[in-house]
Amino acid sequence: MIERAGGSSRLASSAAADCDSGVRRPQTQPCAEPQVNRGAITRRINAERIVLAGWSRAILLQLAHPLVAAGVDDHSTFRERPWSFVTRLHHTVRAMLALTFADDAGREQALDGIRTIHRRVNGTLPEGAGRFRAGTPYSAEDPELVLWVHATLLDSIPFVYDLTVAPLGIADRDAYCEEAASVAIALGARADDVPRSWAALRTYVAGQYANGCIAVTPQARRVARLVLRPAMAPLIAPAAWMNRIVTLGLLPPPVREQYGFDWRPRDARTFDRLIPALRRLRSITPEWLALWPEARRRG
Repeated sequence: MIERAGGSSRLASSAAADCDSGVRRPQTQPCAEPQVNRGAITRRINAERIVLAGWSRAILLQLAHPLVAAGVDDHSTFRERPWSFVTRLHHTVRAMLALTFADDAGREQALDGIRTIHRRVNGTLPEGAGRFRAGTPYSAEDPELVLWVHATLLDSIPFVYDLTVAPLGIADRDAYCEEAASVAIALGARADDVPRSWAALRTYVAGQYANGCIAVTPQARRVARLVLRPAMAPLIAPAAWMNRIVTLGLLPPPVREQYGFDWRPRDARTFDRLIPALRRLRSITPEWLALWPEARRRG
């Protein structure tokens, strides 16, 4: 979790959470799955196209977990197919919109699609990193990894909404965590572990850093370069530049430093000018353009 201050970021301190070096294997899914909560704050935040600006930050935080990075690097097609990142982002956005705005059948179809992908992603860590030894098994169905991915989204999406659309109070952040919990549980996270308040999320994320569960690996750096500079970057140069500035500006400095990204004072100044500009742009953008069609149809 980070706090912004004068164009810089810092990790917030909190109690440590337990994270052993081995991976617990997936638990059997219960027959009766929790009903996915689609409350007002989730719909308000996820309706905004501009919150996509936080997704690259969330991805880089996810990759900062060695087992997540290994899974993505081993099983993605980023290097082989120039448009893979765009394709993956498209599918991820469609899933998010279905989970937020679709009917029960559409929501369950999205969950099934994510589970199908997760079942194919498993392997072992090629070299030790942080608390994890070389050869540690990973699985996208592992409850601990599902929880970390979930937490990065809880941390990043409201963060960008708060900066570019409208301020969010603690009650809003608490509600977003509570409403999102059912999705994490449906995907395999342990119900007792899923943070249901902003304070619980802060404690969980800070604990992951404190216990050495977050350590940027060569695999993470390799995939991160493709996220920030995909093969088609020259074709979308302004968008790629903005994505890089926003993503690196929002990353916690210790994580940014582990990745080895060059972040100079002039980059920080550019970031500090860019965020208010994005907020002004959003304030004058009509809703038919600012919001996803699924959100507009829901009214």
